[in-house]
Amino acid sequence: MNALKALHTEQDQAVWLDFVARGFVAKGELKALVENDGLRGVTSNPSIFEKAIGHSDEYDDSLRAVQEAGDSRVIDLYEGLAIADIQAAADVLRPVYEASDGADGYVSLEVSPYLALDTEATLAEARRLHQAVGRENLMVKVPATPEGIPAIRQLISEGISINVTLLFSQDAYEAVARAFIAGLDDRAKAGGDVSRIASVASFFISRIDVLADKLLDDRIAQADDPDAKAALEGLKGKVAIANAKLAYQRYKRIFSGPTWDGLAARGAKAQRLLWASTGTKNKAYRDVLYVEELIGPNTVNTMPPATMDAFRDHGVVRATIEADLPGAEAVMARLAEAGIDIEAVARQLVEEGVQLFIDAADKLLGAVAGKRVAILGHRLDGQKLALGDALASETGKAVEAWRASGAIRRLWAHDNTVWSGTDEDRWLGWLRIVEDELEKAADYAAFAEWVKAQGFTDAVVLGMGGSSLGPEVLALTYGAREGFPNLRILDSTNPDEVRAVEAALDLPRTLFIVASKSGSTLEPNVFRDYFLGRMKEVVGEKAGDHFVAVTDPGSAMEQAAKADGFKKIFYGVPQIGGRYSVLSAFGLVPAAAIGIDVGDFLTTARIMVRSCGPAVPPSENPGVVLGAALGTAALAGRDKLTLVASPGLDSFGGWVEQLVAESTGKQGKGIVPIADEPVDVPAVYGNDRIFVYLRLDGQAEERQDEALRALEREGHPVVRITLDKAEQLPQEFFRFEMATAVAGALLGINPFDQPDVEASKIATKTLFEAAEASGALPSETPLYEDDALALYADPKNAGALPQAAEGLEAALAAQVGRLKPGDYLALLAYVPRDKAHHAILQQGRLSVRDARRVATCLEFGPRFLHSTGQAYKGGPDTGVFLQITADASADLPIPGRKLGFATVVAAQARGDFSVLAERGRRALRVHLKGGDVTAGLKRIAAALTAAVG
Repeated sequence: MNALKALHTEQDQAVWLDFVARGFVAKGELKALVENDGLRGVTSNPSIFEKAIGHSDEYDDSLRAVQEAGDSRVIDLYEGLAIADIQAAADVLRPVYEASDGADGYVSLEVSPYLALDTEATLAEARRLHQAVGRENLMVKVPATPEGIPAIRQLISEGISINVTLLFSQDAYEAVARAFIAGLDDRAKAGGDVSRIASVASFFISRIDVLADKLLDDRIAQADDPDAKAALEGLKGKVAIANAKLAYQRYKRIFSGPTWDGLAARGAKAQRLLWASTGTKNKAYRDVLYVEELIGPNTVNTMPPATMDAFRDHGVVRATIEADLPGAEAVMARLAEAGIDIEAVARQLVEEGVQLFIDAADKLLGAVAGKRVAILGHRLDGQKLALGDALASETGKAVEAWRASGAIRRLWAHDNTVWSGTDEDRWLGWLRIVEDELEKAADYAAFAEWVKAQGFTDAVVLGMGGSSLGPEVLALTYGAREGFPNLRILDSTNPDEVRAVEAALDLPRTLFIVASKSGSTLEPNVFRDYFLGRMKEVVGEKAGDHFVAVTDPGSAMEQAAKADGFKKIFYGVPQIGGRYSVLSAFGLVPAAAIGIDVGDFLTTARIMVRSCGPAVPPSENPGVVLGAALGTAALAGRDKLTLVASPGLDSFGGWVEQLVAESTGKQGKGIVPIADEPVDVPAVYGNDRIFVYLRLDGQAEERQDEALRALEREGHPVVRITLDKAEQLPQEFFRFEMATAVAGALLGINPFDQPDVEASKIATKTLFEAAEASGALPSETPLYEDDALALYADPKNAGALPQAAEGLEAALAAQVGRLKPGDYLALLAYVPRDKAHHAILQQGRLSVRDARRVATCLEFGPRFLHSTGQAYKGGPDTGVFLQITADASADLPIPGRKLGFATVVAAQARGDFSVLAERGRRALRVHLKGGDVTAGLKRIAAALTAAVG
């Protein structure tokens, strides 16, 4: 007779196969094993599925069909494939199940190895898989970890058949068997049927010998006595079998006695020992050793295909499980005498076994993720890294560390120990906001239709930082759709800029979007006060119909909006900080107002969300990879993130600036983002840069392409992100949010607070309140003054800049002279942000970059206070700052306040400067007098150019 069949017919041992694959089932090979070899069950694990899915193309058509119906998460793609395979195999084995009255014919599916140390998560996963497969002859595999054992008892009590895996120890086996009996007893006492519940305890064999033999070799090498060496040598290859034989004796004792007899009388089936890992790892041993030596009644041997083929060919069938039990006891005794603790061996093997399954699961999910990316094609924005050997190696180590520690899963589970272990878990609402907001897509569509029906020509966002920078990107990237208003952003308290925005509006046909998370931020409140007052003058009591608010529930802004009769209030999520809020109402309300289909917008973003999901291993996870590169680069001294973007995407840099600077720039650490600095030849850059190129296919400039190629050739790290079309930009919001969170973890900081921004707000508030009380800001004493300008600095900086007494040119030469390699120059201009002013200062900044090979920033206040201001004050002390202020052409009063916008912006500039000074930053302030801002800026730019020769 066929030796495999004889195991069951002659020895009452069931043969199970440790393998499953789609083609194997579909082509009838599994059925043939059932019919020809008496196969009675199938097991699977992550390693098996990784080989089946990752190393073949037989699943590709199924994956493609699912993806064509709509993008899916990686975990759902894998489970869809695995469950279909398990169902198909279970159907093949159903006749065995029926013929054996539910004793055999099972197919096993493992709970995620990521949950091995979490009882409640294991329970939830086992129940879900049991329901999803929907086959009576399914066994859910649960590991025999300390956390798994109580789950086993509970699941058995619920009537779910369980394959207990990763058993190496007799003591652990006994605990599992007792848990099984207790679970049956719980079910029986509750009046449940115990006759259709089956379980196996998978006792691993060959892995024990692998480790025990290694430990024995260590002892042999240390022994001096030849007889002792021979005795130790005689134990090799015998420990696993001896351990299993003694476990079988425990099985016989456990499944006897009154408790068990009572359950058996109600139809309960004993939990069988299943010999797992029965393929020999040591070529010196007989290839069917772990089958031939463990044959006994009411047991299972699960074999890989090669072992099954070998046993069919030359296996010997005979009762062996109880042969030479004294010899087995002697082996275990001599092992203990040699100082090898089998329980310690077992604990190590459980830990290693869990990790091996985690490693296999990572490979498996990585393979599925790779196939998903290939199927998505251009629908998913691309990412390629050219980091150079050293940085690539360090980045690879960081990515592997994230994989080994399960950090991406921990991040998605809101585990604050990914970062500093403070309150980071309170600020992770952005992870799931896309899915949440998709449920509200119809509400945004209705709002868009209302906006269109009103005939508004303009919509104005009144906000700062995260409330304004994301909407600005949308306005400049998408533009307004036909029939919808143009979107403008007001994030400056400079009275000239406020007037310029108002002059461009037809107020009766304008919608104002007042945006503030806290509702207490100064700027949006004064903007609201001003324009609400103007609208009341123009349209009277219907002014509120021209306003909507976006704010967090319960904020002061919500109360004010209700009191002022705003048309609608949209709510943000308190668990999302402002700079992470663009995919929430703070970005979606302005998007809807200009006719962007919010449902499509979010669906596009969701592709990247899923690409960065918890089931996507770090090496395949674009957000983790980018974040690891940025964080590793910063730690290596390349902490100037230089963003280069194709025309049409260039406004994205302003949003990235806030996200990266405010998130990472603190505790003297951080990444300094450099935006709007035109890319140039390698000679103008130092060794402190990493370049990220946001490239829009079809609109990319050859000049930019060649510049990035040249930088890469010269050894600068370059990350290329490619978009098929501008409408895929929503993906980049999430990619950079994830990357920033990951980079923050590598830097060891909390990427969700902004302590130095708050310091500036407090300083500004103090100054403004004092000014309102006294009628003016406190007077200052300049270091130098002429008819056109004045220079100011705190005492420490004044002491470092004695040249300031000689005038602007000497002062700027001295200030630029403070720059060292690795520093950056930041121009902080509290003047109206327009093309002319930008062009003048851009010339000055680039002259410094080109001559000194330092990074340069050009920022306009007060908007940067809610953005890069955090990094300038709290990040690395590598900044040299030139603040530029100016007299307004005329003040602009604010309804309900004693002082106007000119005092607000002056207080903000002074508050900013005072905190820079408190932080010991190298700062100088130039104040332009008389109202001719353009002339003053030209003089500053010329002085900067002269300062560098």
